Amino acid sequence: MTVESKLFSGVSVLFAVVEAGTIARAAEALGLSPSGVSRALARLEQRVGVRLLARTTRTLSLTDEGRRFCEQVGPHLAGIEEATIEAAGSAGKVRGRLRVNTDPYFSRIVLSKHLAKFLARYPELFVELIMRDSVGDLVADGFDLALRFGEPPVGSFVARKLTEARVITVASPSYIKAHGKPKHPKEIEKRDCIDFYDAASGRPYDWELRRKNEVLSLRVKGRLLTSDSGTLIGACEAGFGIAQVIDIGSERLLRSGRLVELFPGWSEECFPLYAIFPSRLHRGAKVRAFIDFVMEVLESDAA
Repeated sequence: MTVESKLFSGVSVLFAVVEAGTIARAAEALGLSPSGVSRALARLEQRVGVRLLARTTRTLSLTDEGRRFCEQVGPHLAGIEEATIEAAGSAGKVRGRLRVNTDPYFSRIVLSKHLAKFLARYPELFVELIMRDSVGDLVADGFDLALRFGEPPVGSFVARKLTEARVITVASPSYIKAHGKPKHPKEIEKRDCIDFYDAASGRPYDWELRRKNEVLSLRVKGRLLTSDSGTLIGACEAGFGIAQVIDIGSERLLRSGRLVELFPGWSEECFPLYAIFPSRLHRGAKVRAFIDFVMEVLESDAA
């Protein structure tokens, strides 16, 4: 085996370890022994002259040098894999493992009911949807992409805006029957409201309503604070109080009358939904297929 082939083999082992999370799982996926994987990693680190993985008895993570190495090498490795598939006559084959860092609300409320159809469409694909409150380090955590509401973080990412979600203020018919429908947004400040926890700031999201160039900031009374979107919507449906939600995933609740939009003329605040990638190069067929699926879901839910 030449030096170049040894280097390539070591790189493949490194990425297998990063994706698997442990040497033992990587060894099982590669058909090697754990000691064989460790030796391959040691040879690679000796070859490049830096330590790529920080290993303890309990944890394994990329060093700063290892993360930069993966960011630079990863697109080329993915390109080799894609070229191999194309050479084999199956360029459009969607298979392997797809690991997605996804916004909890979008995964639970929007994607979950459509996943069976997506997996049936691609029987050789294995999907990992990992709920995270932030993008984090996509390369070090082994993610193919992230789905995130709000402006993308600053860093070596490539972001594609998929859509924009309106922020709407809602209540249930039972709440309106018991307490009356507020006639002006400022009345909300005197009502029971349901706050949603913003993990980025460590506090509840601010309440705003927007109409053209007018922004109305509200100081609400939130006796219930939750970080779970399902709990927020469930409590609102049950008539506890007023909530702010995004229209994506809420369309059917509004159409069925389970929730009522209180101020349609004050709903111009928007949150963009982005797909965030670790690199602009060589997005495999599985990533392209997943983004196409997400766009299908957004279009079908809006219909």
